[in-house]
Amino acid sequence: MAKSAPRLLPALAAVGALIAVAAGAFATHGLSDARAKDLLHIGGQYELTHALAVFACLVVARRGSELAGMCLLVGSTLFAWSLYALAFGAPRMVGVITPIGGLLMMAGWAILAAAAMFGRPAAGEGLGD
Repeated sequence: MAKSAPRLLPALAAVGALIAVAAGAFATHGLSDARAKDLLHIGGQYELTHALAVFACLVVARRGSELAGMCLLVGSTLFAWSLYALAFGAPRMVGVITPIGGLLMMAGWAILAAAAMFGRPAAGEGLGD
């Protein structure tokens, strides 16, 4: 992994998790519109789940796991934030971003699976090294 990744990926994932929790809290306590609540809850669930997955990428620490983490992080950000934008009244056109985020999340999971199964350990990275 690149030297900045051990700090950058978890920091960005933690910020994503913070935003996900805030989105869920705002949806529960600050909104009355049912569609906006649903969009914030869905976005928050995906963003929080994939923030945790970025930490899994760092634990796996195999060649390819950094790429998986970046795909998961960028994908969940595009997916969730496009839903957040729609919840706050953005034009429907913003919704075309959502499936791009979904594809990146799926790619991240596939890359992580391949890295865990077939990748060589990254030198000095991960648990137990």
